[in-house]
Formats: sequence, C-alpha cells, structure tokens
Amino acid sequence: MRQRQLTPLGKKIVKRLVDMDKTQVWLCDQLGMRKTYLNKILHGERSGQKYLARIHDVLDLNEDEQQTA
Repeated sequence: MRQRQLTPLGKKIVKRLVDMDKTQVWLCDQLGMRKTYLNKILHGERSGQKYLARIHDVLDLNEDEQQTA
C-alpha cells in the first residue's frame, strides 16, 4: 500500500505546529474544521483555499510561505 506524502505546505504547517507545541486538533478547533479535512489539505487531496489565509494567521506564517496545495 502506497503511503501518502505531505505537500510542501503540509510540511510547513506540521513543522510550525511542532514549533508552537500545538496539535492538529488544536488547529482544527481554531479554524472550525474537522481533522479529516485538515489531513486532506496537508496531503494535497483538498486545496483548502477557504482556510489558507486563516491557517497562516493562526500559525503566524509569513505570506511568502503561503502556497496552495
């Protein structure tokens, strides 16, 4: 079975969560989304366009790091 890979954006989000000592569940609570949807964004199965600006705000990521999945 092929293992799914994080997108470059997914890697940045996960790294930032680790740096902040926060979980994906915490991020989902902040954004009002389900963990399964966040997981699809992290792996490039959904664009998450509706949430990208808010994700960057919550995680305090630079605009130049913003990418679509």
